[in-house]
Amino acid sequence: MTITTFINLPVRDLATSAEFFRSIGFTGAQPSPDRTSIMLSLNETTQLILHIDSAFAEYTEVGITDTETSREVIVGLAAESHEQVDELVDRAAAAGGNVLGPGRETGQLYMRGFRDLDGHQWSFVHVAG
Repeated sequence: MTITTFINLPVRDLATSAEFFRSIGFTGAQPSPDRTSIMLSLNETTQLILHIDSAFAEYTEVGITDTETSREVIVGLAAESHEQVDELVDRAAAAGGNVLGPGRETGQLYMRGFRDLDGHQWSFVHVAG
């Protein structure tokens, strides 16, 4: 069974956020008919849907987490190598993201994180096998 993951996030500016995620490897930019959301793809089974804040709040029927003071989720994505983890996080930094310190290695796991333009926390992870 194949399960597709849809990551939904509120953003302040759709175009700017879409460009940020395209710079780290997401592709496409399929807007919703009302232009309040846009969908990008990382691969066949991972989709990112960005929503303007008001549309996200309407959809969820609750307030939006203030990413300056709290975290609701950390999105972790697997990379093919230690080097790819660094490359992807460096791309995020070059596009305006906030790198969360140096990479961390724990046994066979290497991880490095960043916050996107709206403060959502991400990490790229490589597990040596």
